[in-house]
Amino acid sequence: MTSEQRPSFVHSLLAGGIAGTSVDLLFFPIDTVKTRLQASQGFRAAGGFSGVYKGVGSVVIGSAPGAAAFFSTYETMKKTFPFSESLAPVKHMISASVAEVAACLIRVPTEVVKTRTQTSTYGALGGSSFAAAKLVLTNEGLRGFYRGFGITVMREIPFTSLQFPLYELLKLQLSRKLNRKPLYAHEAAVCGSIAGGIAAASTTPLDVLKTRVMLDTRDTSKEKLPSLPSRLRAIYVIEGPKALFAGVVPRTLWISAGGAVFLGVYEWAVHGLMGM
Repeated sequence: MTSEQRPSFVHSLLAGGIAGTSVDLLFFPIDTVKTRLQASQGFRAAGGFSGVYKGVGSVVIGSAPGAAAFFSTYETMKKTFPFSESLAPVKHMISASVAEVAACLIRVPTEVVKTRTQTSTYGALGGSSFAAAKLVLTNEGLRGFYRGFGITVMREIPFTSLQFPLYELLKLQLSRKLNRKPLYAHEAAVCGSIAGGIAAASTTPLDVLKTRVMLDTRDTSKEKLPSLPSRLRAIYVIEGPKALFAGVVPRTLWISAGGAVFLGVYEWAVHGLMGM
């Protein structure tokens, strides 16, 4: 078995940017359908199956830096934490959680613009990502771009705490079975797909809550918005338990397939960069 060389900060940064852009552009239509299924106005009113690439401009801007921030932080944290091999899952959970907070600082503003463009929140006035971004800035100021930051972090930490320890465990088990390390990109992609699908299905209620918060355009200076527990309870009571799992099928399919591309492309890119 060959030893595995760890990627440097720059390798992780570049490979993460390539992986993030690839998966977000490839699976954007599925994300649009999922977001519209979760919108309070209903799937048809939010746009149905038409214009499934609305909002893609914000993703083009935010994908690479967001994913780059995640992977560079994740790999750095894995090297920094002095945990033994027996505590590897704990190390991966903490590293992924810290990395998600770093990534969310970049990702949330683009998510706000993306979700509002996808669901035609501003009507014809916000038909493009740039137009929607200007409306967010005009109506809510810079704080408006971070609407839903808290719930996004609350969603991402459980998600990555499931996905990455499971991903690392599956890679380890497969490496032992094949008696080879590192894995090829397509083998890592299979591990990423399984881990992503399980984590996605499990955290769908938090994703529904995140979507609702980001689509709420009420002025916070004029009225107090409901707390996250209140929103969650209202969805459950008024719309029923099924509403908390709205979009679970496209979300699971998207992240399962996306996990394969995201982590597979990352492994391919990072090994390619390290071999240069």
